Amino acid sequence: MYAILDIETTGGSPKNCKITEIAVFIHDGTKVIDEFSTLINPEVNIPYFITNLTGINNEMVENAPKFYEVAKKIVELTDGKIVVGHNVKFDYGFIQSEFKQLGYDFNRKTLCTVKLSRKIIPGYPSYSLGKICDQLGISINGRHRAAGDAFATVKLFELLLQKSADIQQELPLMSEPTGRLRNLNEFLKPDDINKIPEEAGVYYFHDSEGNLIYIGKSKNLHKRILDHLGNRNSRRAMEMCEKIADISYELTGSELVALLKESHEIKTHLPFYNRKQRTSSYPLGLYPSKDEHGYIELRIRKIGEENKTPLTCFENKSEALDYLTSMVQKHWLCQKLCGLYDTEGACFHYDIRQCNGACVQKEPVKTYNDRVEKLIAGLGYDNENLLIIDTGRSATERAVICIENGIYKGFGYLDITESYLGINDMKECIKPAADNRDIRQIINNWLHKNKVEKVIRF
Repeated sequence: MYAILDIETTGGSPKNCKITEIAVFIHDGTKVIDEFSTLINPEVNIPYFITNLTGINNEMVENAPKFYEVAKKIVELTDGKIVVGHNVKFDYGFIQSEFKQLGYDFNRKTLCTVKLSRKIIPGYPSYSLGKICDQLGISINGRHRAAGDAFATVKLFELLLQKSADIQQELPLMSEPTGRLRNLNEFLKPDDINKIPEEAGVYYFHDSEGNLIYIGKSKNLHKRILDHLGNRNSRRAMEMCEKIADISYELTGSELVALLKESHEIKTHLPFYNRKQRTSSYPLGLYPSKDEHGYIELRIRKIGEENKTPLTCFENKSEALDYLTSMVQKHWLCQKLCGLYDTEGACFHYDIRQCNGACVQKEPVKTYNDRVEKLIAGLGYDNENLLIIDTGRSATERAVICIENGIYKGFGYLDITESYLGINDMKECIKPAADNRDIRQIINNWLHKNKVEKVIRF
């Protein structure tokens, strides 16, 4: 049995957008036997460009039911069925997010008709719903509306069933997560793996004797663990898969916390298959110095070559060069002074008027150094006191990461239903943890990408 569905939303990310419409067609493998469709009041404004795309505006959803009012119906309709969608990850991710905000773990097997189409009818220039339906002669009555797109997906699904005589038997194996659970260690049970949530956290692989052999992290534990179990790309990966007899995990809510916890756990437990991560994952650093004229130079060096703390670290030379090149362009720095252009005279950028001439002492030292200092100021949190607030493990919880005087102190979780939360309340939830270069680099990288809910300086 299949629940073929489509949704419309206020935007592209389930983190900050909401569902505005949902349609579900229940299919028994031969025909549609039940259906449900409704607008949903997202309780947020629908952007103008979304209204232009879907035709759904704020007035239309004003008196529509809110998601929690139709949640029970969706659970009942999809129970025991494979959720089918065109690019199903998008729809399923939004539905899971809505349920998570209600404190409910919505977990279904899924099947994507994009992937299915590529497998059964290869060779088409595009597999977007509109274009593949047009190429196959399937009409869509109401494009970018949930019922119209969902019913078109029904017709596409039925056509795919007709195209492949034995696909009916293969579908359960192609759906997540069953397909990659056919060659498990005898101690692992598919039902146990199916129950692993699609949330952020840290996972632990154990062998048949209970030894910890691998630690990893992911923003989607379920998917990442399935990737491991289906990995046949190398002898080492296959060897590890054969040894996995038990899997445990810990939810973190925040992907940043998952990164921090993974790094700490690997260095603490030293699992056999984490050999590359036991020591620093960042062998290269960016170091400042001054040349004979007083200009600040920036150089990529192996960490340990200089008895200094690097401004930032990199996993490999390619990453380091890409980063430094982008900073040269962003801050109008000199290629020569950043070690990107080896010359006795002016750098190439000076010749094309993209450098002010620090390489040949044409630009005042202070003017040039001020721009370098601006770059450096944005790279770290030296001597800063920060509380980084990020998503928690439930809708009423937030993760808190603490840095005092530039030193990482640890992380914890805070119940946000409390009437008043001050700095001390937030600091009290912190569980102490060790500071090291990898931890600092993880936090620095994350802060540069602005992937946290809030940063509080105190």
